[in-house]
Amino acid sequence: MRAMEQAAEDPLDLIALGRRVRHLRKKQGKTLDDLAAELGTAPSQLSLLENGKREPKLSQLQQLGSIFGVSLDDLFGAEPPSKRAALEIELEKTQRGPLYAALGLPTVRISNRLPMDVLESLVALQRELKRRLEEQAATPEEARRANTELREEMKSRNNYYPEIESEAAALLEAVGYTGGPLGHHIAAQVAEHLGFAIRFVPNLPNSTRSVTDQRNRIIYLTQGRSRDWDARSVLLQALGHHVLGHQEPADYSEFLKQRVDTNYFAAALLMPEQAAVDFLSRAKGAKELAIEDLRDAFAVSYESAAHRFTNLATEHLGITCHFQKVHETGIIHKAYENDGVSFPADHSGAIEGQTVCRRWTSREVFDVEDKFRSFNQYTDTPAGTYWCTARTEGHSSGMYSLSIGVPFEHAKWFRGKDTTSRSVSRCPDDLTCCRTPPEELAQTWEGHAWPAARANTHLLAAMPDGAFPGVDTTEVYRFLQQHSE
Repeated sequence: MRAMEQAAEDPLDLIALGRRVRHLRKKQGKTLDDLAAELGTAPSQLSLLENGKREPKLSQLQQLGSIFGVSLDDLFGAEPPSKRAALEIELEKTQRGPLYAALGLPTVRISNRLPMDVLESLVALQRELKRRLEEQAATPEEARRANTELREEMKSRNNYYPEIESEAAALLEAVGYTGGPLGHHIAAQVAEHLGFAIRFVPNLPNSTRSVTDQRNRIIYLTQGRSRDWDARSVLLQALGHHVLGHQEPADYSEFLKQRVDTNYFAAALLMPEQAAVDFLSRAKGAKELAIEDLRDAFAVSYESAAHRFTNLATEHLGITCHFQKVHETGIIHKAYENDGVSFPADHSGAIEGQTVCRRWTSREVFDVEDKFRSFNQYTDTPAGTYWCTARTEGHSSGMYSLSIGVPFEHAKWFRGKDTTSRSVSRCPDDLTCCRTPPEELAQTWEGHAWPAARANTHLLAAMPDGAFPGVDTTEVYRFLQQHSE
């Protein structure tokens, strides 16, 4: 009775049930014809049942139990009747699953004539293939882990990578760069020096920012589709994969590391190390450091300038710092620190996707009316007092704040150090800091509010699969085929 109730609650495991019926039939020395005659059915129908391709009626299950002298619990037993049966069940389930179907391989007919060692090898191969694919799959947990590990590596090196700086410096010397903003013509000369041609096209695949034809050494870019991209940066990032010797990433962690490295490479070309350090050193000497000045001097975005500052500040200026990119909802999109600031983090140490304190500069800046100039603020936190400068920028996915912060003792080097804006943050230790509603609001509305939450589905879903997550490979191949004809 218990087995019948369980079967009503859960879907039948037809493959396991079929193998048990076959095992019990053979144990009693019956042929398909013998058992089919006792059941009053055709041998072909019984064969379908034993192969897990036909669901039996309850009356037929009761007949089988009576013929074999077993209970329904035995027919629905959790354990396969033998090691071979267990392997056959596993192989059959695998061959009917989406992974095997995606491989496009012919199925193996499972019968008594299939040698045991072959059966074991096939199952072992399928297990290993599944393990490797799952290892590559970038689930939200995997993405957070990869981000955390990479951020720790960046922190250990003060976000400074001399080997990438050297590659960029050598290229700039080769094309005769003499200083100032890196114009499109210099970027094109870098591509030409490396043996790549550039083609602007209107129909770049939607899932890409650039496509490189490695066979014909052509980099395809598009114009005007997004205000979020600088064509120079996209081109230099594409070249970075070639210069840095990247191979197709084996997993999401490697994909993420390659993306960070190519971003660094592009920044090292757009804001060359020696020129940028000279510029920042002069500003420090005058106690006038400002991210917007670095932006303007090299004609890059504020975000690029802020990232580049983190590359050079500790190594060359002796200044520890932190960086944040925060969405208008308060969610951290990107973050880096080597100055001890306490970012909110989950149990695994992941910062991305966490909500930053409302009292921090990166949140306060959204309420500042003057969007032309940077907003500066001192914030007292459990980890110490920090001076931060921030701006907001529009993006296709909303408004973001971009902020650079330093410990109090380093504020003296920056323009805006004389700000009177000051805040106190007790996060993340004290939830009453900004997470708990004010008492008067809570008394009025607690129990009477039911918001419809906007789910952050990107935090719940697995990352798209493939070597390059989110990229439609078929679309890319068709694009290259079209443009190579």
